[in-house]
Amino acid sequence: MPGKNNTPSKKSARKKGAMAAPDTTIATLGPAKIPSTMPFSRFVDEDPNVDIHVREELDLDQDESLRLYFEKAGPRKHTYFDPSKTKCAIVTCGGLCPGINDVIRAIVMEAHHNYKVAATLGIRFGLEGFMPEYGHNVWEMTPSEVSDIHLFGGTVLGSSRGHQPPEDIVDALERMNLSVVFFIGGDGTMKACQKVQEECLARNLKISIIGIPKTIDNDINFVFQSFGFDTAVDAATQSVQCAHTEATGAYNGVGMVKLMGRESGFIAAQTTLAQREVNFVLVPEAPLELYGPMGFIPALAKRVQQRHHAVIVVAEGAGQELCKANGQTDASGNPVLGDICTILRDEMKKYFKEQNIPLTMKFIDPSYIIRSVPANANDRVYCGFLGQHAVHAAMAGKTGMVISKMRGHYIHLPLSLVTSKRRKLEINSDYWRAVLDTTGQQAYYE
Repeated sequence: MPGKNNTPSKKSARKKGAMAAPDTTIATLGPAKIPSTMPFSRFVDEDPNVDIHVREELDLDQDESLRLYFEKAGPRKHTYFDPSKTKCAIVTCGGLCPGINDVIRAIVMEAHHNYKVAATLGIRFGLEGFMPEYGHNVWEMTPSEVSDIHLFGGTVLGSSRGHQPPEDIVDALERMNLSVVFFIGGDGTMKACQKVQEECLARNLKISIIGIPKTIDNDINFVFQSFGFDTAVDAATQSVQCAHTEATGAYNGVGMVKLMGRESGFIAAQTTLAQREVNFVLVPEAPLELYGPMGFIPALAKRVQQRHHAVIVVAEGAGQELCKANGQTDASGNPVLGDICTILRDEMKKYFKEQNIPLTMKFIDPSYIIRSVPANANDRVYCGFLGQHAVHAAMAGKTGMVISKMRGHYIHLPLSLVTSKRRKLEINSDYWRAVLDTTGQQAYYE
């Protein structure tokens, strides 16, 4: 099929009777015919693929997995675009996350120094930057202007949430005569990215659309660990340590830390494993009962009576079934969450008073601090590779894809796989069992 990188043979290998493997081919704008001028490069052949066994990404059973073959990321011997005539653009969308500036910097540096593209433009304040009515200026980004942006948190381009018509975005791409657009964002941004790529295809425009998945919640499908997650856990552990200090500093002290995790409890779980002083961790994937045999409140009271202190980590999306949902959504279309931590604090105070148990409560919400800090060393390395591989893919004429790292390999992922669902913590996994073993919280339930 024209416009596809159809590697014959092994798109999947699976057991008889198992579900059909999804298509992992990556769309291309056309044959790459221009010899690459990249210096000192070790090129990746077009044919080799990376084979990876997947399970939770496709909702398979515990004892079942599917072997998929993904296109390997890296520089190709030939480019589709003529670098001297290529204009790229970068846009950042959604909430802040450690490492965004590192990705921006890596893209600009790679495009300028190794490919010598004509220009790299920064689109200001998310998808709004494509809309003329907002009047946001476009920033022509040079290596000297981005050389130190990785030292700061946030995004130098600014960000925004909310829907913008893909037709209007593509109109803007045509007006700016762009060849490549890099979308840095989360689940909603990747869906918008997919619609923009489909609109470009419908108009037969030769514009490469490349996504770089960004989410502090680590909830993008087929992305084993999103950039910024490692930094977020680092920052979160400091808050948990403070909560532990507060809890042990008072008789029957309880420290509660609220962490990000709208639908996925990865930050809460990983922080618990990193800071092994957490006694209870509550995540969206695990049902939460306040009272009864598996009630959290009596279990907490038992722990406090025995040890006279406790530390609780709560993902923001935990226990939403206990909150009064108002049906509202934010600008990105996400449901507005109920305040589970207020409910927990109120119920704790009420129950402890009824049981005549003294209680000193301390609550810490470090959410905006965690997402706004600069990336740590591990995330900086990761972001650098993501930015570089995004440029390699774009210059080779790839489109409708994202850069991901799975099982130690950098690969090209079709947007259709990334947007198919949100990644969630598997509560029947060895990983979650290790979290529960670390907290010991099950010992306090009846």
